[in-house]
Amino acid sequence: MTTFDRYLQTIIEQGAHEAHRDGSATIEAHHLLLAIAADRETTSTHQVLASAGLDHRAMRAALDREFEHSLSAAGVSLAAFDLPRPSGGRERPAKLGASVRLALDRIASVYRKRDLRPAHLLLGIVQAQVGTVPRALALAGVDQADLLTRILQTIADEGA
Repeated sequence: MTTFDRYLQTIIEQGAHEAHRDGSATIEAHHLLLAIAADRETTSTHQVLASAGLDHRAMRAALDREFEHSLSAAGVSLAAFDLPRPSGGRERPAKLGASVRLALDRIASVYRKRDLRPAHLLLGIVQAQVGTVPRALALAGVDQADLLTRILQTIADEGA
């Protein structure tokens, strides 16, 4: 098992915890992004996210705004209802959702497995052009092009 495989396994496990907390049946890319933001051991990804003002709390707040914004687009005001927090169910989700599979496909189609580093996973997630992650980043005021540039620079620095 490579270092990247161990990192990916850890992030997926933490992502499963985030998904469980959200009451989600699958682990999605935004759950992995929360796990990456919470991971202080991997300094490269932590520094890239911190440079954009994204720690775990800020990312959670951005995702909460995205959820509220999506509801309002459907004509539902979160403030008008006293919705309970998700129950989380009994078991942690183990199935990877479509957004995670697409993120992994994005990096696998460009990079060799032996060259993968933690920043590659972040790249695959942030490269999404549609979905929860890009909407949350936009609502948080994150310059996504700058964030991608910083991730790519981190990958280049790690590869050197």
